[in-house]
Amino acid sequence: MFGGSAFTGAAFDDDAFDDLGAPLLAEPPHPINWNLLTAEEAETEWIELNRWVNWLRRTYGLPASTIPPLWHRHPELVWELSALHLHWLSAYDPDQHGSAPSGWHRDFADARARLHDWVATSGTRLDRDRPTRQTAWPGEPPATPVEEVEIVDRDDDFIAFVVDDVERRREAEQQSMSEPRPT
Repeated sequence: MFGGSAFTGAAFDDDAFDDLGAPLLAEPPHPINWNLLTAEEAETEWIELNRWVNWLRRTYGLPASTIPPLWHRHPELVWELSALHLHWLSAYDPDQHGSAPSGWHRDFADARARLHDWVATSGTRLDRDRPTRQTAWPGEPPATPVEEVEIVDRDDDFIAFVVDDVERRREAEQQSMSEPRPT
């Protein structure tokens, strides 16, 4: 997809949602385990999640203290936003009970509080970002010092991040295919 179709602006295209904010997905929603995705699956999921997060932050006027520009670089935010996205897709499914959106909004309030806490802990902000600090437990090597970086272009950073993630996954897939299998 990076060859020219999915990432030529589509990752940021608000037209990827219909008039009701529903994503244009070809399959029913399902939980995403980011640890197990193939390169191709990860690319698709990153694009869909990014589109939805952009829609969410604009629709609800969410500040960077709830969803920062580099949310994709913080696993705790990716997992929370991914779960919230799945919950939203399910709540607004045409076959869902009419009260499901109300339940989503109740859970969204809880999720916003968690997101705010994690953003504060991670230290990411509107114009600067750093990896979430890790605490080394006794017997572990000391945690790597983290440095703050200026956020120059959020969209460029997202594309570079996803390209790196997809390439890392492809390399792991190729390596696992070339390893001898036990007989």
